[in-house]
Amino acid sequence: MVKTYVIMAYDVNEKRVAKVLKKARQYLNWVQNSLLEGEITKAKYEILKQQIRKITKKDEDSITWYIFESRKIFIKETYGVEKGEPDDFII
Repeated sequence: MVKTYVIMAYDVNEKRVAKVLKKARQYLNWVQNSLLEGEITKAKYEILKQQIRKITKKDEDSITWYIFESRKIFIKETYGVEKGEPDDFII
C-alpha cells in the first residue's frame, strides 16, 4: 500500500474548528493549532478532503494541503514547545 505524507493547515470559522480538527485527527496527527500531518494512503486522503469540504465553507474557510511522496524528502525543525502528539521524527 503506497502512502503519501500530508501536512494540513487550516484557518476556518470558529464555529467549525472543532469539527475540522475532529475529522482530520481520524486520519492525521495533530501537531499544533490548525496544523496536522501524517502518512496516509491516496484513497484515504481523497476521502478526508471530501469530508473536510462537507464541513467547511469555501467562501469563508481556508485549507492548505502539502503533499509529499515521501516523508524522507523534507526536514522538520521545531523551535520552542513541541505541541501535539509525539511521532517518530528525530529532531
